[in-house]
Amino acid sequence: MRQTWRWFGPKDLVGIDDMCQAGVEGVVSALHHVATGAVWTPEEIATRQRQIATMRDGAPSGLAWEVVESLPVSEDIKKQQGDWRGHVENWKTSMRHLSQAGIEVICYNFMPVLDWTRTDLAWRRPTGATCMRFDFIDFAAFDIHVLARPGAAEDFPEAVVAEAAERFAKMSDEDRAQLAGNVVFGLPGAAESFTLEDVRAHLAQYDAIREDRLRDNLIDFLSEVAPLAEDLGLRLCCHPDDPPFPLLGLARIMSTEADYGKVMQAVDLNANGITLCTGSLGARADNDLPGMMTRMGDRVHFLHLRNVSLDDPSQIRGSFFEDEHLAGQTDMVAMIAAILGEERKRRAAGRADWSIPMRPDHGQDILDDLTRRAQPGYPAIGRLKGLAELRGIMTALDHPLVTGA
Repeated sequence: MRQTWRWFGPKDLVGIDDMCQAGVEGVVSALHHVATGAVWTPEEIATRQRQIATMRDGAPSGLAWEVVESLPVSEDIKKQQGDWRGHVENWKTSMRHLSQAGIEVICYNFMPVLDWTRTDLAWRRPTGATCMRFDFIDFAAFDIHVLARPGAAEDFPEAVVAEAAERFAKMSDEDRAQLAGNVVFGLPGAAESFTLEDVRAHLAQYDAIREDRLRDNLIDFLSEVAPLAEDLGLRLCCHPDDPPFPLLGLARIMSTEADYGKVMQAVDLNANGITLCTGSLGARADNDLPGMMTRMGDRVHFLHLRNVSLDDPSQIRGSFFEDEHLAGQTDMVAMIAAILGEERKRRAAGRADWSIPMRPDHGQDILDDLTRRAQPGYPAIGRLKGLAELRGIMTALDHPLVTGA
């Protein structure tokens, strides 16, 4: 398991020096400033590589850009509208440029409109730490009363609709604005510029795009880009829906093992792979993450290891919060054991990609994180704590005393 760390670029308040001190082996990044649908040029890619390779004082960091997260898929591609074919060609050109730069793993997602959704970006825990939370009642209050999406109430159980109305009535105008801002924060690159009217307009464009059509559009996209990725030696890996259940009347097509199975089978190339995110998929109790790793591990090209705790595991759609890495829904020891087992299989088969890049995804804000105020979900110390815990499990499970080697 190759230990990596996500970096959002020069504006990230957790910098290259922090990564070096955390002892990571590689960097996960993207060109967030490049417009979705545009080509990533060799010059922009090289600039990001130089930034990653250099510490604050100009010394070499010893780190390299190893995983792209994400090369964004435009809404036009997802809907197959507008200049979607041009965007696909630009995506392919960007792939060529990334390959020429020596980068082999590209993570992307196919979630309509929102990249991820939370209702609270700094939910206080009893310890004083903060984390991100998805509260189903708060989200229903946003959808029904703040966004006022037509037909929204029909998408929730009656008891949830009633509780959401009661909670909304108790919110101040400031509370309502904060809730809207938290939800809209999951719009890619648009937390400060998207209005509720913008969200309504985006949702309206998906009215006729149900699950089967959206999946067909993903398969069409992969049929174009995956063969080229195979030729270039690239590994594409689709991130799951976050959270992995329907929201805002939008289709969800990458929420379960069955969802991934359909897409992997439809475009049956090794280059068409999976970003297995234990936090996103773990927000549904019916997702067996260690089992998924065992059964589909040969197509897992990238790992996000984090944990969530569900308020009510009996519900497919419900509230959850981002817990400590070794707490929550996913048995992380069993998960890492399954990953190490897959890596041993790959190494025995002579696969060059036997070591799967992983990153400690998200983390609770603790200690100095609480005043640094980095990207929500991406604190310095909280992620370092998570990485240390995951590293300890990896070291123990791979030790000769355990493996018998």
